Amino acid sequence: MKFWKVLLGLAVLIYLGALGIFSVAWVHHLRLSSEWKTVWSFQLDPKTKVKPEAQNAALKKKIKELQPKDVYIVIDSAENRLYLRKDGQTLKEAVVSTGSGVVLVDPTGKRSWVFDTPKGEFFVKSKIKNPYWVKPDWAFIEENEPIPRRLEDRIEAGVLGDYALGFGQGYFIHGTLYTRLLGRNVTHGCVRMADKDLEEVFKVAKIGTRIYIY
Repeated sequence: MKFWKVLLGLAVLIYLGALGIFSVAWVHHLRLSSEWKTVWSFQLDPKTKVKPEAQNAALKKKIKELQPKDVYIVIDSAENRLYLRKDGQTLKEAVVSTGSGVVLVDPTGKRSWVFDTPKGEFFVKSKIKNPYWVKPDWAFIEENEPIPRRLEDRIEAGVLGDYALGFGQGYFIHGTLYTRLLGRNVTHGCVRMADKDLEEVFKVAKIGTRIYIY
């Protein structure tokens, strides 16, 4: 008789324990649902004392602090536009051409090149008037010509316009003979501009001027 009493007591304890666990889980579920509702409806935490207007003002201030204090260049490679800016104001807007995205494969299959304009933050590293183009290997492969061994056989004048701003790894913002193609994604990665537009940018830009490309 005592054995059945012990079993009954254990069954009651197990039942009460399960009921307690279920109750805690249900309360936790209600709390999570309330929190999710707040996030989903974009409601502010009721405990916060900062108004949305103040939060927006603080965010705008932070963004403004991150802007360069001097002149900087912004290039939109999707719309093929270049903006010369200072203190958030656009000083000049110009049509450009950027990378085509074409992939060129060496006939040997050992090398390949993707003709994209790089994205990110860069700096003007060089300013060159009447620049010469030192043709890389891919330029000869693209034209089905043998790759020369001598450096002087790679140099070509007059194809980069009157000005060039180098921003690293062989990339330049430079002039072009093919002004009719401006506004299109047709380059091998460099940014092409009309010489008359680039002249204005060239005069204002300095070594170290920031360039943002997206």
